[in-house]
Amino acid sequence: MFRNLNALKPGLLAAAILVGLAAQHKPAHAADIQTAVVAGGCFWCVESDFERVPGVRDVVSGFTGGDVADPTYKQVVRGGTGHREAVEITFDADVISYNQLLDMFLRSIDPLDDGGQFCDRGFSYSPAIYATPAQADAARAALDRAETALGQSIAVPVDPAAPFYPAEAYHQDYYKQDSIILTRFGPRSKAVAYKKYREACGRDERVRAVWGDAAPFAGS
Repeated sequence: MFRNLNALKPGLLAAAILVGLAAQHKPAHAADIQTAVVAGGCFWCVESDFERVPGVRDVVSGFTGGDVADPTYKQVVRGGTGHREAVEITFDADVISYNQLLDMFLRSIDPLDDGGQFCDRGFSYSPAIYATPAQADAARAALDRAETALGQSIAVPVDPAAPFYPAEAYHQDYYKQDSIILTRFGPRSKAVAYKKYREACGRDERVRAVWGDAAPFAGS
């Protein structure tokens, strides 16, 4: 069903993906559990987007691609570790395919910007797909589909899969935590602070400007 995503009108793409997932339920059997690692700027946002996708079992915020073992958040955003903020997505490939995940991922970011994402600048926030040898061809094909859809060059590299290091517990499921933190708006829950950050950073506004109605998560 999804072999010809680019043939869909942009306004139908996001709906087609989600409808297709709902139609793929099969009788109970041993699930085909796989992982995908992608970097799309702030990992809170990517985690929030993909945890709602049917077939996704878990999303973990973390770091990958660098040469420092088990880095801290402060080390990574300070620079020099070679890591990007990334997420590890665990999914049931019988419900959603790796190809579908990548099509959704590329439509959830600004794939034209390799200097960071949205208000977060620098290498640690730049986008990438980290692919195993078995995933590399599919990853490059997803970039080709995105380039065809946009008619522009995509600035997202396909990098070799590397050790993935989960971020500190503070960052996991940040978007739905009730714990109170001090923000520039005063004391707020992490969930409220996340929504204010996402809006102020202009993530959804920019994704809609690039992808229009084909953006599956803009506004979330």
